[in-house]
Amino acid sequence: MDGGFIQDPDGGGVSFECDIFAQDCPEGEKCMPWAADGGNSWNATRCSPINENPGQPGDECTVEGSGTSGIDSCDIGSMCWDVDPETNVGTCVAMCTGDESNPICEDPDTTCTIANDGAIVLCLPACDPLLQDCDEGQACYPINDAFACAPDASGEMGVFGDPCEYINVCDPGLFCLDASVVPDCAGSVGCCSNVCDTADPAGDAQCTGVGQTCQAWYEEGNAPPGYEDVGACALPA
Repeated sequence: MDGGFIQDPDGGGVSFECDIFAQDCPEGEKCMPWAADGGNSWNATRCSPINENPGQPGDECTVEGSGTSGIDSCDIGSMCWDVDPETNVGTCVAMCTGDESNPICEDPDTTCTIANDGAIVLCLPACDPLLQDCDEGQACYPINDAFACAPDASGEMGVFGDPCEYINVCDPGLFCLDASVVPDCAGSVGCCSNVCDTADPAGDAQCTGVGQTCQAWYEEGNAPPGYEDVGACALPA
């Protein structure tokens, strides 16, 4: 597992000690997401000390303890992301500015990714799930209403039919879907299923699961430009 797990939008509550957007901590500290329960998924925010020689977005960084500790060497307004659990080394990534209703990323090639009930607000590279055009070790995942590159935390799991509770625990080219739309997915919140191209002549043959069809990810007319053909393999409702 690299860095931490990204929760599904319905994945649970968050305890806020500070406001990530407002960065309202005392001088010399910054508001950071962290795992208040000591786990691998960010579920709260905290005020953490700013490093004496803080890194800027794009710089190599280190974390204290783990990737979800909320303590790192990046400057205010950024956090250490995609952390190697063996070395505790990652890369500083900019947080979104503005507010939740109007989030802003200065880099036009990134999209504001709000996850884990608002504990995570990062400017992550936008991507195409049909191309899987993210850097090595990452995959293109659906996070809220957009697609962004995030660390592939699947480890030895993540193939079709494997159980999943978090967004980024399926291999590249698969999404974590509700258990009801993946055949033989029992005892789990969801299971990994194939991404598909609704414009591909192969149609439903792109799907691994028996009885699944290639279904559009967005409702008709709601897809962002360039994402009209993105689909997922699911059992019909």
